[in-house]
Amino acid sequence: MTADSHALREGDIVTTSIDGATLTQTPEFETLLGVLAERQREFEELRHIPRDVIALMKKARIFRSATPTRFGGDALAPHHFLKMIDAIATVDGSAAWVAAFGSANTYTAALSVEAQEVMYRDGPDQVFAGGLHPVQEAVRVEGGWRVSGQWKFASGCMAADWIGVGIAGRREGESADAPPLVMMAVAPAAEVEIIETWDVSGMQGTGSHNTRVKDKFYSDAWICERGAPGIFDDLLYRYPAMAYQAEVHAACNLGLARAAINQAISVAGAAKIMVGHSRLCDRGYFLTGIGECEAKLRSAKAFFYEAAEAAWDSLLKGNPVSVEENTMLRLSASNAARTGAEIVQHCYRIAGMGVISKDNPMQRYLRDAMVVTQHAAVADLTFESAGRVLVGLDAPRGYP
Repeated sequence: MTADSHALREGDIVTTSIDGATLTQTPEFETLLGVLAERQREFEELRHIPRDVIALMKKARIFRSATPTRFGGDALAPHHFLKMIDAIATVDGSAAWVAAFGSANTYTAALSVEAQEVMYRDGPDQVFAGGLHPVQEAVRVEGGWRVSGQWKFASGCMAADWIGVGIAGRREGESADAPPLVMMAVAPAAEVEIIETWDVSGMQGTGSHNTRVKDKFYSDAWICERGAPGIFDDLLYRYPAMAYQAEVHAACNLGLARAAINQAISVAGAAKIMVGHSRLCDRGYFLTGIGECEAKLRSAKAFFYEAAEAAWDSLLKGNPVSVEENTMLRLSASNAARTGAEIVQHCYRIAGMGVISKDNPMQRYLRDAMVVTQHAAVADLTFESAGRVLVGLDAPRGYP
């Protein structure tokens, strides 16, 4: 475990996870996990995580994890935050996905000091949601940009404090032939319309609806380039933002994989369904499957957290994250997402007929895990990009 100033805080409870990794937990975090377990069905019915649960996440310090220390935030080392998401996902995938956007303030850290002073005026626990695609054209006007458009996949927007949208435009004097600058525009959530379009089978509780604005003015203070580093000196804002996005999504599948293994084990000794049939725990394929899943999960986790800690160690030593380290961040995240989904699928196959019930938690694990693998940040293209770097070819676009 990397030693740094954010590893422990006064009053924390240090526990050891079932996978052998040390996780720093507060009493508020433990309370949150209990509430999530009790209200899973509610999240799916609502299609979002309600505000009172988001308030509990704030108390557990999730949404100050990427807030600058200047404003009372933790600017937490990613490998600590990822373990929080991993743990939440063992209870509920949608809640983990929404909690993962506690990392999103790495994006808003690139805004002007003026804007961030307003954002954190009421405290460091601010929830940012960003439906940044498809990028919409913005028109340059005096002092800022005027924007109209609609965006998809604004996860957590139903309880967000701030909402960002993706825009592109050309600054004054730039040639019409020049490529437009891709930017993010941020505004209070109350100023952005939410269109409830989230009708899906997996990650139902994330509330990843569409957002829309019409002829809205964004001043320059609330605009920054997409993916620009934070303007403050916290080490977190030197960590590759796109790699971090991939990691927080992948961590959801690590937690879901653990939940699936636990669920399969829980029915291993169940009564026989048919006369003459053995229990699951007496069947070789089941025992072999559990062993294989356990090995795959621990291996994927080891690579995942090793890569995150190695990148952070470089920053602690005053070095930038190298191309090779960034490649391992992206590769380990895609591997975690894929392996986690494969484990859930394997557990589903070996856990018997009970999993076909709509009320069986394995149904939810399966649907949620497959959504994670569809995210562009952990797409299969990452493996090809990693291969390019490993054999000495030019790094793909987006790598440092």
